[in-house]
Amino acid sequence: MYIIGLNSYHGDSAACLVKDGRLVAAAEEERFQRIKHWAGFPGEAIRYCLAAEQITLDEIDHVAVNNNSYANFWSKLRYACSGGASRSLLLEKIRTRTRRQSLRERLRRTFPGQFSTAKIHRVEHHLAHLASGFLVSPFNVAVTVSVDGFGDFSSTSWGVGEGKHIHVGGRVRFPHSLGVFYQAMTQYLGFSRYGDEYKIMGLASYGKPEHLDAMREIVKLNDAGTFSLDLRYFRHQKHEIGYQWVDCEPRVSRLFSQELITLLGPSRCEGAPLDDRHKAIASSVQAVYEEALFHLLNNIHAQYDTNKLTLAGGCAMNSVANGKIREKTKFRDIYVHSAAGDAGGAIGAAFVTWHRLNRDATRFVMEHAYWGPAYSDADIRQLLDQEKHRLSAAKCAIELAVGEDELCSHVAGLIADGKVIGWFQGRMEWGPRALGNRSILCDPRRADMKAVLNKSIKRRESFRPFAPSVLRESVKDWFEVDDDVPFMMKVYPVRADKRTQIPAVTHIDGSGRLQTVYKHTNPRFYRLIKYFAARTGIPLVLNTSFNENEPIVCRPEEALNCFLRTNMDLLVLGNYLVSRD
Repeated sequence: MYIIGLNSYHGDSAACLVKDGRLVAAAEEERFQRIKHWAGFPGEAIRYCLAAEQITLDEIDHVAVNNNSYANFWSKLRYACSGGASRSLLLEKIRTRTRRQSLRERLRRTFPGQFSTAKIHRVEHHLAHLASGFLVSPFNVAVTVSVDGFGDFSSTSWGVGEGKHIHVGGRVRFPHSLGVFYQAMTQYLGFSRYGDEYKIMGLASYGKPEHLDAMREIVKLNDAGTFSLDLRYFRHQKHEIGYQWVDCEPRVSRLFSQELITLLGPSRCEGAPLDDRHKAIASSVQAVYEEALFHLLNNIHAQYDTNKLTLAGGCAMNSVANGKIREKTKFRDIYVHSAAGDAGGAIGAAFVTWHRLNRDATRFVMEHAYWGPAYSDADIRQLLDQEKHRLSAAKCAIELAVGEDELCSHVAGLIADGKVIGWFQGRMEWGPRALGNRSILCDPRRADMKAVLNKSIKRRESFRPFAPSVLRESVKDWFEVDDDVPFMMKVYPVRADKRTQIPAVTHIDGSGRLQTVYKHTNPRFYRLIKYFAARTGIPLVLNTSFNENEPIVCRPEEALNCFLRTNMDLLVLGNYLVSRD
């Protein structure tokens, strides 16, 4: 049985393919369209999934989508009749629903001649999020929580997963949303592009939470463990926001009202300098988000007899908050998968459908994120031959490594010598993090490396940190925790006595967003770090995504182009090494 799972007509559109209850392929549409957070129909992602299994659309039995316009129908109707929403907002919602209902017709247009008789299953947005966390987790019983902006009229949902079933216990419905709060404050601070919230998370460490009273006026904690927004400071509940979701970079117009400016002062214009007030507001936003999240989690924990938690939804991308869950709640084992945001809803929808159709099936556990396209050395050789004139003009030399140990030892030595390495290996990662297959790698000991990368290669804001990829067995020696973090979704304090040894991956507050690396899931990356540790005594490397203000590279062509237009020293494409003379 083949099931295609989709996040369609939303930001981070994506597709996955499940075969007999096992994930076999998954990718975000942005990697093929080369536009960040691409919103619309994930036609190229579907095409890749089919090609990965060498099948056609005709052979798909079911298509599962992570939205259901009929979900929460009575809540929607009550709100529409309450008079709180403008006519333009209601029309906007109707237009969005109409586009999402045209799925079968879009499949036929995208794959002409491949007539699909697959049954379409619409899975409520937050159930898909809950499933994307729990149904692929290693836990047989766990609390499962979804927190995001909005989907199917809810912003938050929680319950308990048992075996192959999820029992939803509660929701926070429109118009109250922690995701909207964080997005509105991101816009207020001058970061207006869709998905910029992670910049506020990074900026928060540079300030002190001096605006807590104001933030607590905006977000109020309720006795029942939930939260509510003071709607005076927002526009989304009344006015058409102008979401753009149709085959484009997603865009969302201003979410905050004039009252927010009255409360906090002038908003920052995009590109304007960041001052101490902006940093303090960012710190306060992060602090109040964490207060609301831990308030919610502690009340949910009291309802269920388990210390295990799976977390999903766009807000689950807040790795700083995720790293504090053990400290601030009674949960001890926390699973946050690699595509916790809306892209991951494709997997959630697919596995909800699989288990509804196959109630006695065993569970699949997602241990790694390597579900995207891969390219052979023959593919890479063909590219290098095609580009030989451009490579010659750039004074590049090409070498073929003769063995695994030679390759990893040589590259580890170059990293130790301060070189910047473009590392392109195996199957592309699923989710927004580079996890050792589409990565730029550097020496974490170099205090100047962060500035070098931000200025000359990544071309991004100076306050944004870089991550350490660490051998799993060395975590407790370098961080104040001993935890599995395979998907780089938690930030933990670096041990105080180690911080000066790895300044390039230690954030200003002494923390790091680590990735734990395992021999059985990524043997080549593991071996590379092993060789670096043998040479330097440091069992980790600086790992950042292989891109330059674009989606992470997918194909060898994009990796080569990025290498040639930046100041990387070496490009490792499979077993081929491309270096500058």
